[in-house]
Amino acid sequence: MKKALSAIIGEDYKVLFSEEAYGALHSLLRTDNYSSVYILVDNHTQIHCLPIFLGNLSELKKFDVLKIKAGEENKHLKTCQSIWQDLSKLGADRKSLLINLGGGVVTDLGGFVAAAFKRGIDFVNVPTTLLSMVDASVGGKTGVDLGGLKNQIGIITHPRMVIIDTNYLSTLPENEYRSGYAEMLKHGIICDKNYFENLSQYKSSENSDIEKYIHHSILIKNAVVSKDLYESNYRKILNFGHTLGHAIETHCLKNPQKITLLHGEAIAIGMITETYLSTLLCGLEMAVAKEIKEVFLKIFPKSSFSPKDLGDIINFLRHDKKNSHGKVKFALIQGLGQPAIDIEVTTENIKEAFDFYQKD
Repeated sequence: MKKALSAIIGEDYKVLFSEEAYGALHSLLRTDNYSSVYILVDNHTQIHCLPIFLGNLSELKKFDVLKIKAGEENKHLKTCQSIWQDLSKLGADRKSLLINLGGGVVTDLGGFVAAAFKRGIDFVNVPTTLLSMVDASVGGKTGVDLGGLKNQIGIITHPRMVIIDTNYLSTLPENEYRSGYAEMLKHGIICDKNYFENLSQYKSSENSDIEKYIHHSILIKNAVVSKDLYESNYRKILNFGHTLGHAIETHCLKNPQKITLLHGEAIAIGMITETYLSTLLCGLEMAVAKEIKEVFLKIFPKSSFSPKDLGDIINFLRHDKKNSHGKVKFALIQGLGQPAIDIEVTTENIKEAFDFYQKD
């Protein structure tokens, strides 16, 4: 295994890379004397990622595997209830450890399960997708969807540690890898112009420097979160692309006539449309908006939205968890690396933004 990059210090935990990460987990298992260890997987990570994980944890002899169905459509309280029941049947107690091995659904849901079980047990996140490595690895957000609406139930709580191992990326289909790439581009757009321009030339999972880019994305997100853990102000910049993106994702998930979009695919559309909103409301130059649109459309296939689709998407905005006092607030940009928060947007603005996305 190649030499690990330096650890990133989060709020009360570390994000660790490669060999150093597994060594730290070995130490945790030795020193904390857990009564039992459980590994949460989905039906994909059980096949493709669990062998890699166990191959790096030779000292872990006794554990139980808990399995959920893969996919955002299974990220709800019934799945949590099933895991809680399994933990109870297996005799888990407050000194048990839950290791979440999977993408954002597994780490978000698993963190919430751990936080609520027996009023809180320790957990470790081992993200296996690019998206979960650069997004869910930092910030402490856990949660599940409610009635198809994104992340309506959850709390902020921290894992004991996060393990980043890019070997898991080789198990991903290309669309899942691209989904995470959208979040990396977002980090550049809101915080680091040079990083965005570097990523504008698509870096595949086989790129030898991909671990360095992941490290840089986590550094950016960690710097934001460390200033505002509970999203009262500055952390809101991370929502760029996500207000419309989450509404698009929910609409496609709930509508059988639409192709279900991965999180990053929906967020890519959200970033294009919210970039246009930035030209209307934040003084962003149209040339920059067109550049951002061009970058995303080179990487992601274009979707189409009818007037009815748009009406449903706008309706879903009412349920966005970031709303307050009945108002939908957006995080937009004034320029590359120059975010703006709490921007009110009209329905007419949103319709114009979708026209910008859909026109050639």
